[in-house]
Amino acid sequence: MTSASLTRLQVLLIEFALALGGFAIGTGEFAIMGLMPNVSQDLGVTEPQVGHLISTYALGVVVGAPVLAIIGARFFRRQLLIWLMAFYAVGNLATAMADDYTGVMIARFVAGLPHGAYFGIASLVAASLVPVHQRAKAVARVMMGLTLALLLGNPLAAWLGQSLDWRYVYAFVGLIAVVTLTMVISVLPPDPDEKRQGSFSEIRSFNKTGIWFALAIGAIGFSGMFAVLSYLAPTLLEVTEVAPYWIPIGLAVFGLGGFIGNLLGGWLFDRMGFRAVGMILLLSACILLVFPSTTGSLPVLMAACFLVAMMGALGPALQTHLMDVAHGAQTLAAASHHAAFNVANALGPWLAGIAITAGYGWSSTGYVGATTAVIGLVIFLAAWRHNEKGLRNAEAYQASVS
Repeated sequence: MTSASLTRLQVLLIEFALALGGFAIGTGEFAIMGLMPNVSQDLGVTEPQVGHLISTYALGVVVGAPVLAIIGARFFRRQLLIWLMAFYAVGNLATAMADDYTGVMIARFVAGLPHGAYFGIASLVAASLVPVHQRAKAVARVMMGLTLALLLGNPLAAWLGQSLDWRYVYAFVGLIAVVTLTMVISVLPPDPDEKRQGSFSEIRSFNKTGIWFALAIGAIGFSGMFAVLSYLAPTLLEVTEVAPYWIPIGLAVFGLGGFIGNLLGGWLFDRMGFRAVGMILLLSACILLVFPSTTGSLPVLMAACFLVAMMGALGPALQTHLMDVAHGAQTLAAASHHAAFNVANALGPWLAGIAITAGYGWSSTGYVGATTAVIGLVIFLAAWRHNEKGLRNAEAYQASVS
């Protein structure tokens, strides 16, 4: 299965199927952020405790991404995508049927397990279908499902939770997952010539400084966006003091920023390479620093949410960079990329929750996010220096043998 053996329509259908899975996963992951007041009331827990459900899902991603990637290294990517999406459907249906807070927490952990491996494998499949210089844009098109979840799925989930019951949201996500695996079976042809890595080979090749730098940037630098997003609903209600129907609208604005940021990230990386990551982090730190001063005015807050969400440009940029530095461990590295982003998903709400509990207010999420973005920028500079040193050493070696 190569780009030469498939028509443009076939490639688009495969990308759509993979993006649909991303939409299911993104909606399942982010929905609870807009449903926080509803889940809190139904389960009889506080909103910070509902925030722990977000962190529990993220922990499932962190655990599942490397474990399932290692186990799945011997399988064909098509087979793995089908089983991972089936696994995701089960986890979300279990969430919908759980009776109490503990049951929901266990179900969220289970649902998080296939998340990272799915996105990692889907990104590798997408990149294999296009020329090398178009990889980042192909990855961005698949990741578009995740950003559309922010733009459409998350607001729809918030509306559905307010109108009916938050449990219907997770039943809906489970249904989309079933549709996705059916489409993957239908449109993604088997590739008997696909090269597979042994599990131990992937592990040995994974231990590279460049990989760890990229994962650290995603885990720390990206957490600021989640710090703001996780507490956007209570910020709108308690600080901006608007009616609850503004929550889905705010989430839609956030999703639009993430959608555009995702496309921008792929475009930037195809033109600027790894430098695009540093530019995104620098701009994000500035926007997050200003965010707390915008929460008193609804129109200004909406604009700030849009700009904060454009931080999603880091996704395709870092994913493609990992493909460049993870030779021999692409499956594990691609899956671990999403584990790192879910460390960010756990770290951001946790740090923001500490600030809020300490009495700094809902708006302090912006200051927390700006701090983590600056730390991510410092890690980027260290990674850049490491890459430059590697290039100089390679050039010196070539000069010595020529």
